Amino acid sequence: MMSTTEAKSTTPPRVLSGMRPTGKLHLGNYMGALYNWVKLQNEQSADGGRKYECYFFIADLHALTTDYADTSKMQENSHHVILDFLAAGLEPELSTLFVQSDVLQHSELFTLFAMFTPLGWLERVPTYKDQQEQLKEKDLATYGFLGYPLLQAADILVYQPDFVPVGQDQVAHVELTREVARRFNHLYPHAKGEILPEPKVLLTPSPRLPGTDGRKMSKSYGNTILLSDPEPEIRKKLKTMVTDPARIKRTDPGNPEVCPVYDLHKVFSSEETRRKVREGCTTAGIGCIECKGWVADAVVAELAPMQERRRRYEANPALVTEILQAGSVRAQRRAEQTMVEVRAAMGLGR
Repeated sequence: MMSTTEAKSTTPPRVLSGMRPTGKLHLGNYMGALYNWVKLQNEQSADGGRKYECYFFIADLHALTTDYADTSKMQENSHHVILDFLAAGLEPELSTLFVQSDVLQHSELFTLFAMFTPLGWLERVPTYKDQQEQLKEKDLATYGFLGYPLLQAADILVYQPDFVPVGQDQVAHVELTREVARRFNHLYPHAKGEILPEPKVLLTPSPRLPGTDGRKMSKSYGNTILLSDPEPEIRKKLKTMVTDPARIKRTDPGNPEVCPVYDLHKVFSSEETRRKVREGCTTAGIGCIECKGWVADAVVAELAPMQERRRRYEANPALVTEILQAGSVRAQRRAEQTMVEVRAAMGLGR
C-alpha cells in the first residue's frame, strides 16, 4: 500500500483553511479570506491542471470555545456560512467543503496532541489573555478555550497540508501548529520520514476594510456590510459611513488617504473612479454623499453575482446538504489516511 507521504507527492500542493460560523458573512470576511480562497481554488498550474488541492471548512467546534453556553443558532449560522462560501465562488467540484464536527478525526488528533503539548505553549498564545479581557461577560476559564490553538493545529495537520493561507497578521498563529508538528515528529519518528510535515504560510493579500464607523469591520461593532445585504440596505449603510473628520462643510477640501470611504474605493472601485474621488475630494469639487454613492455602486456591482448564486442555492437546500455530505466524506477519507499513521506511530490500535 502506498504511504501517505508517497501519495502526497502525486497530488497538487494541499491548502487548508476554515472559518467560524458566526452567521452571514460580511465584506471583511470576504476580502480577508474568502476572496483569496476562491483565487487559490481557481489557479492553474503550468500544465493546465489544478495548482492547489483545496480544503475549506466551517469551524463549528471552534465556535464552541467561546459560545458553548448558547448553541441555539449553530445550525442556522453554519447554513449561512456555506451559502456564502458557495455564493462567493467556492465550487464543490474544485474544493472540498465540509463542517468540522462531521470529521471526527479532527477531535481525535486534538486529543492526542493534548497528551504531549506543554501547557506553557498554550498560555503564551497572545489571543488567550486578550480575548479573556475583551469577552469578560463570558466564562472562558475552560480547557476548550485554552486549547483552541491546539484544535486549530489538529484541523491543519490532519490533512498534512503544504500551505495555510493567512494574512500577515495571522502568521504567528500558524507557528504553534509548526511547533506541534516538530514535537510529534521528534517523539514519534517514522522510518519513511516525518508523518506530520510542517505547513508553510501562504501569505495572501488582506486589504484594510473599515466598517461604517471607520473601525475594522466586525459584527461585534455592528458596522458591517453583509454579502447578502440587498442593494437598498447597502446604500443606506454606506450613506451613513464616517468620512475625513477634517471635512466638516461641503466646501472644505478633504484628504482621501485618511477617509474610510476611500479605503473601500481602493478595494472595489476602478482606477478611473478613484482618480475622480482624489481630484474631487482634495479640491472640494464633490461632496461626501456623491463619493459614497460611487463606492456603493462598486460594492453593489461586486456583490450582485454572488447574491444571484446565493439565491439559487437558497432555493435548493437539498443540494447544499448534498455538497456538505460529499465534502465530509472526502475530508474523512483524507484525514483517516493521516490518522492511520499517527495511531501506529503512537502505539495505538491493532
